[in-house]
Amino acid sequence: MEFIGNASLHIMGSRSFQGMGAYWQTSADPFAPPMNQIPKAVFSRQGPAILGGMNTTAVLDAAEIAKLKAQEGKPIIAHGGVSFARSLVTQGLVDQFALIVAPVALGKGLPLFSELAAPAPLKLMSSQAFPGGAVAQIYRSA
Repeated sequence: MEFIGNASLHIMGSRSFQGMGAYWQTSADPFAPPMNQIPKAVFSRQGPAILGGMNTTAVLDAAEIAKLKAQEGKPIIAHGGVSFARSLVTQGLVDQFALIVAPVALGKGLPLFSELAAPAPLKLMSSQAFPGGAVAQIYRSA
């Protein structure tokens, strides 16, 4: 809750926005208030047709991230699928990784760091275990 609520802006890909929008607007989940109240920026090739609800103010191209990061304020938190996250990683636009390890063995998936030209050492900043077995780990570049 503290991490999600401490954002000045939530950025996400269009597919995540479409999936999250309807859920958070009607949810009684404790995460719903910050997800509904904190502004969002959606990154999409589809244009403004995808907007609706969730306090969304813009549809942007990924090139706008550096401008958003240069502004004063609280952190920007990115939500989305691996292709959106991978694009942020490969452009060097991620200052901090908040990775959740869930107690589920999927057997396959899409790698987040597959587009890196070289290994990128990370420094563990914090780790927190939750009831149910999930672990949140915060990393920064080493």
